[in-house]
Amino acid sequence: MITEAKITEICCVINEFHKNLDNEMSKHALVSSSGKQRRNRQSVLSENEIMTILVLFHLSHCKELKYF
Repeated sequence: MITEAKITEICCVINEFHKNLDNEMSKHALVSSSGKQRRNRQSVLSENEIMTILVLFHLSHCKELKYF
C-alpha cells in the first residue's frame, strides 16, 4: 500500500514536472493561424491531479481504472 507521505511526494514531483513542461511547451508551441474559435472549458481537476491519479493507478495492482 502506498502511504500518504509517498502520495504527497509523488504529487510534488509531478507539480515540478508540470511547471517545467509548461515552460518548455510555451517555448516550442506553434501559433494557431486559423480564425476558428475553440472550446476551452475549465475542468474540475487540474492537470497535476490527473497525472497524479494516473501515476498512482500504474503503481497499484488494479487492472481497470474504473475500479481504482
